[in-house]
Amino acid sequence: MGSQFFIFDESDAQTLVKEIVTKKLNLDDKKFDPRFVRYAISNAKNQGFSPKELELERKDYKGRVIAQVYGDYQDKLAENNALDFDDLILLPTRLFQQNEQVLGYWHQKFRHILVDEYQDTNRTQYELIHQLVTNGERKKSNWDWNQRSAFVVGDADQSIYSFRMADFTILLEFQQDFGDGLADDDTNTMVKLEENYRSCENILQAANELIENNTQRIDKILKATRGAGELIYCHTADDEVAEAQFLINQIRNLESQNPELDWGSFAILYRTNAQSRPFEDILVRWGIPYTVVGGLKFYDRKEIKDVLAYLRAIANPSDTLSLLRIINTPRRGIGKTTLDNLVNASQELGMPLWEILSDETSVNTLAGRAAKSIKNFSQMIATWRKEITTLPVSQVVQQVLEGSGYVDDLKSQGTDEAENRLQNVQELFNAVLQFEEENNEEVNLQNFLASTALSSDLDNLKEGDSGVSLMTLHASKGLEFPVVFLVGLEQGLFPNYRSINDPAALEEERRLCYVGITRAQERLYLSHARERRLYGYREPALRSQFFEELPEELIATHFSLSKKYTKKTGRIKRFHSNNDVNQQAWKVGNKVLHKTFGIGEITHVFGGGEKVSLAVKFDHLGQKIVNPLQLQRVN
Repeated sequence: MGSQFFIFDESDAQTLVKEIVTKKLNLDDKKFDPRFVRYAISNAKNQGFSPKELELERKDYKGRVIAQVYGDYQDKLAENNALDFDDLILLPTRLFQQNEQVLGYWHQKFRHILVDEYQDTNRTQYELIHQLVTNGERKKSNWDWNQRSAFVVGDADQSIYSFRMADFTILLEFQQDFGDGLADDDTNTMVKLEENYRSCENILQAANELIENNTQRIDKILKATRGAGELIYCHTADDEVAEAQFLINQIRNLESQNPELDWGSFAILYRTNAQSRPFEDILVRWGIPYTVVGGLKFYDRKEIKDVLAYLRAIANPSDTLSLLRIINTPRRGIGKTTLDNLVNASQELGMPLWEILSDETSVNTLAGRAAKSIKNFSQMIATWRKEITTLPVSQVVQQVLEGSGYVDDLKSQGTDEAENRLQNVQELFNAVLQFEEENNEEVNLQNFLASTALSSDLDNLKEGDSGVSLMTLHASKGLEFPVVFLVGLEQGLFPNYRSINDPAALEEERRLCYVGITRAQERLYLSHARERRLYGYREPALRSQFFEELPEELIATHFSLSKKYTKKTGRIKRFHSNNDVNQQAWKVGNKVLHKTFGIGEITHVFGGGEKVSLAVKFDHLGQKIVNPLQLQRVN
């Protein structure tokens, strides 16, 4: 390889792996999904494995094949005088192991080494650091520390990237690996930075008590430099829709009462991307700007666009763009040349592509070997078209997901990415069921597609504007917000089901919760649902075990909305209100605030004294009769 090498980005690397899997080795790309194989190669490099070492490590058939692809991949990189991002660490490490002269030069050049975020290092990165510090000398007594140091910064409690092969035990073992073995009190080789300038004391105390349940950590206690702040509010919602409604009411109330807060002051954190959908829907409904940090908005995700394209093609076969998107998704052996022939014919004849696809003679003439696949596809669409007038929308969608092979294709890939896509598809099905529940009239496919179009086309966050931040907990690391909502705290969801019986994985889930809690500066809300729609069915949900690990004295479950931020202290103070509601003279026209339904106007007053009840008209929710004890007057 020459000195002027090129760096392949992730797209280049993915293309190269796909070419090896599908063309050179002629493998079934459903069994050996190129994205999964690329991920496995990257993981092998992060553990320091060569193709031969990976083959020895993974002796099963799939492992041996991946090792073969890995070897061919490295050969192709060399042919192209190229490296990928992982090679930028792996190759210098290999070079230092093989060439003492080169290592010696760089060992002398870098006498003081500082590594930040050390808890997120992988084994290859560790080996590179170790070589530079020690000059490859394994015997500690021979190390020369004259005018030399190794300094690392990290927090084992924030190690949440094991899926990227990060190994937080490297941080835990730092003093053992590089230290002199003397007591820390004598050498001061560990400095604990325990003062926290971000969060109020109550938030930090809750985080401290939660993380103390982990066994693999360096003991520390975060100490606030600010006041106690407000209690942490825990909300129990009936379901995911009510959870979203509760959050939006809190956000609207706080934003309207506190001029120093804008929409960008609020963050909604969740465990999986699929959870964003109910929150996005209600933010759109209220016209509140938002942004999805580190990911795409729900209706912009590929899998959601794919399924919606199926539904649009069924509702309107003249939608050529949707037909072209789905005709070979999942793959049916219909190639680009065949599709070009069909499209050209439809354009020449001035007729919709669907008319060509649904004509057997035309397909037989133009499609060659792909004719059978196209005819099967056309018959499938035609069958569903007949059913949209007789079946509920949810049944049509279910048939599409199953009959198209889309869900089976995702299941067969066996990757974390495919699992996330599958969760998103299932959440779209949940959205269909919710649409049917909330609309008594005109529940049909066209109206459902219209509702999704309104959600996906809304671009209410212009450059320079602030918006509510939605993100996974993994994406939230390093960020901070005045008000944080940590949602979906239920067993099997957070912590996720794969970690519940795995102590090490459960500790990482707890670290993830710790990260989420400590994103909050002023106020923290935790929420869970009594039941949640999963896979199309409503299932009872148990609240997360993490609730039991938080100090009870810091948790509030009955929250007064009559609170206001003050700019000077960042704390929240109460303002005057008449809380003895039975003694108030409720009048028609009064504006009131309900902690779940939001702001409304009294339309009727029934009874009197202790038996008074009120009819209130709430925006977007209609009229409800409520107990005055549930209300706060706002004017």
